[in-house]
Amino acid sequence: MAPHPPSPALAGTRWPGELRPYQRSVLKQVDELWGEGRRRTWIVLPPGAGKTLVGLEAARRLGRRTVVFAPNTAIQGQWAAHWHAFERPDGCEAGTGRALQDDVSVLTYQSLAVFDPDAETDEEGREKGRAASSLKERLHANGAALVDALHAAGPLTVLLDECHHLLQAWGRLLDEVLAELDDAYVIGLTGTPAASLTASESELVDRLFGPPVTGASIPALVRDGYLAPFAELAYVTRCTPVERDYLSEQGARFTEMCTDLLEPGFAETDFLAWVRARFHDRQTEGGARLPWSRLAGQEPDLADAVLRLHHGGLCDLPDGARLLERHRHPPRAEDWTALIGDYARHCLTGSDTDRDRAARERLRSALPAVGYHLTKRGVRRGASPVDRVVARSASKSYAAVEIVAAEGAATGERLRALVLCDHERATARAPARLRGVLDDDAGSAWLQLELLAGDERTAALHPMLVTGRTVAAAPETAEAFIAFAGEHRPGLALRAEPAGRLCRVEGPWSSRVWVGLVTRFFEEGRCRALVGTRALLGEGWDARGVNTVVDATTATTPTSVVQSRGRALRLDPTWPEKTAHTWTVVCVAEGHPRGAADWERFVRKHEGYLGVDADGEVMSGVAHVDPSFSPFEPPAEEALDALNARMLARAERRGETRERWNIGRPYRDDLLPTLRVRPNAEPAADASPFPAAGAGHTLSPPRALPAERGTADAERRALSFPAVGLGAVGGLFLVLAVVGIPGWPVAAAVGAGLVLAAVAAQRSAARRRLRAAVGRLREAARPVDSARYACAVADALKALGRSGAGAQNVRISVDADGVYRYTLTGAGPEAAEEFTEALDELLAPLVGSPRYIVPRYVVEVPADGEAAEAAAKALLRGDPAENRAVYHAVPSVFARNKEDAGAFQGAWNTWVSAGAPVYAASGRGREVLDVHHGTDPADVTTAQRMAWA
Repeated sequence: MAPHPPSPALAGTRWPGELRPYQRSVLKQVDELWGEGRRRTWIVLPPGAGKTLVGLEAARRLGRRTVVFAPNTAIQGQWAAHWHAFERPDGCEAGTGRALQDDVSVLTYQSLAVFDPDAETDEEGREKGRAASSLKERLHANGAALVDALHAAGPLTVLLDECHHLLQAWGRLLDEVLAELDDAYVIGLTGTPAASLTASESELVDRLFGPPVTGASIPALVRDGYLAPFAELAYVTRCTPVERDYLSEQGARFTEMCTDLLEPGFAETDFLAWVRARFHDRQTEGGARLPWSRLAGQEPDLADAVLRLHHGGLCDLPDGARLLERHRHPPRAEDWTALIGDYARHCLTGSDTDRDRAARERLRSALPAVGYHLTKRGVRRGASPVDRVVARSASKSYAAVEIVAAEGAATGERLRALVLCDHERATARAPARLRGVLDDDAGSAWLQLELLAGDERTAALHPMLVTGRTVAAAPETAEAFIAFAGEHRPGLALRAEPAGRLCRVEGPWSSRVWVGLVTRFFEEGRCRALVGTRALLGEGWDARGVNTVVDATTATTPTSVVQSRGRALRLDPTWPEKTAHTWTVVCVAEGHPRGAADWERFVRKHEGYLGVDADGEVMSGVAHVDPSFSPFEPPAEEALDALNARMLARAERRGETRERWNIGRPYRDDLLPTLRVRPNAEPAADASPFPAAGAGHTLSPPRALPAERGTADAERRALSFPAVGLGAVGGLFLVLAVVGIPGWPVAAAVGAGLVLAAVAAQRSAARRRLRAAVGRLREAARPVDSARYACAVADALKALGRSGAGAQNVRISVDADGVYRYTLTGAGPEAAEEFTEALDELLAPLVGSPRYIVPRYVVEVPADGEAAEAAAKALLRGDPAENRAVYHAVPSVFARNKEDAGAFQGAWNTWVSAGAPVYAASGRGREVLDVHHGTDPADVTTAQRMAWA
């Protein structure tokens, strides 16, 4: 095949519209890369941000024949349509032929190799492994011919749409094909953030494309008005009674085994004795105790499991360990199985005693109840019927009906709801042990359509199902759609084939045709609820009217999350005030060791994904769904009804969500760590005033701080000048009168008057001093709010030179439910992370083995007025009462040496209390720790999150 010449016609095209500022910025960065001699790059832009336009414009500027690879035929058609919207010379077309004869050829990845973008999870909701077979095995019969056509096409620009799929499944194939196209410019396009890639994916991306060109974030595009504001919502269900009975039976076996495991005599070496030897007393080869930091770095999962075991009261805290938020929860099934696997492998395996063999068999028989199997090399994860029950619970399908019904009632004719499922119908029957517990079609799109069509509240929405194989609806809706299709595609002979209570729409058509027709039917409001799979209605599928997405899938990859949520973020020209809702349906089974499996998937969906919370903060993680949500354990079942009612009520208030996004307000597009601090007790009536959430403020240090005795500024003060001066002058007049100056009676009277005035002034000054002393005592006695700790940490970091920002840069917000949030701004992500970590350590209970501890003195002022004045007089005399001390661990960033601890002391003495850090290994330090170890001086609960601004 003769090589094709370059395409000068491509350079003669022009986009007729105006590029958005962030699109121009991305294209400028790409041009700079070409100018540096680079030939490959990849562009990261959120769904709805115009990746297709940016890719075509980048190719147009290069002026070469262009080949686009897209994930499916629906997206293939969109690329061609977008190219035809350019102003271009006659004949400069976008075709779909494999011979690559057109100036722009748009192909699917399947034309090169079979690709299944819907195969991320199995029917238990577990993520599938990556393909590892060879290039030859992955190429179908025509794949080699297409590779030859790419070689013969001459100088090329290759656009790879949604290129994250290639990283997950076909990276090696792509690597080999592109390596042979040494004259091609290659541009990858994706909505998946680079930070979410695994280490192996990052390595492949760097080899294939180099560093990414990253455009604006989703929050930035919402703030600028280029994407619709949105809220993330969740509906959390309980398993059905039948499902619950099955889970209880399975969970009891595992729970009994864990109970037996903790009993003395379970094996020759008891489990808890092994935990101590393995994690508390473990030694290096030289005989020294292995530092906890090294052990945790080498085996992080096991270390986390031990710390949760400690939180559950089952073992001591290892020296040097510190409990973070993720550890302050009971041990999970994964913790038990990780420790059990290590215990069996290093303690039981190889033993020939009857007791150890019996112990191993006891573990082996109980682990399958939670989806694990004991092998000679430890514990491995297997298929879990429990996970399948929770992932496919019937309660989730019914919850989706409740959501769609509520959204329909709130939105009316504007509703355009999309319900995403993992699969159309199950590919195989449920295992025998689950028959009678789960239907074969549990969790399927078909079952979801049946429920929506069978509920009178949602039947009026005319729900439809569309997948890569099927179009279906209730009979009335099916007939309406067939008539609609006939109007828009004359000659298309469709028919409605009964399928139970539903009908399949059959005819001589393909998914490329029916997806477009169903989408148009949906956009026009003939159908207001569309059910499908994320593979077809996920990435690239474009329906601007979508304003509600119900995510009933088990997929948790960053790609699937960004793409499914991106369906609702596009602006709707017919509804300028559009606000989108994305719901996640979650099932929990309290009391079962694996009952939080679906919650853990929900958490993974939101890791790194930014959304606005109920207080207008843009956060990552589940906290933006509801501030009460923890990434480490689900809500209690008794709280679910109130939670779901709260979520459904939020669905009625789209306008409030739009206001929370502060559209048009300036931003930095920074993602910084933040610490959420929840007081465990109600704030005292005399607590320090707290700045209003979101208000600009400059905190000032307290005027009086507690000290070991009295207050830190309790110096005795001199008599005031007026009293001293009047007394001296009056005394002089009296002396003159005594020695007999002329007019001495007048002098005596004046002198006496001045003396009396001096006495009165001194008494008045003394009263003022006494009142001031009482005020200083009361101010020093106020409870220390967490803002003062935050300011101390920020100033200490600045004093050490680890941050360019101090207390004035601490951003403070207060949630509606009384949770404080602290973020260090103006110093960059690294300083913000150090600030968050240090503040978390400072507020934590005094546990483990801190290097330095610091006292915080507590002043107690009598409530009785006379007693308070007596304490103030003692303060003025220089003999104040001794104050009680509580102790905090000095954060590790300030505990490296005495000088660093001194820098922390300066900030501590300014914001919190007098007192100097104490070296914990000293004699005094050991005495203090013996008394105060395990205390909770701040009495707060903390959680680290990521916040956008």
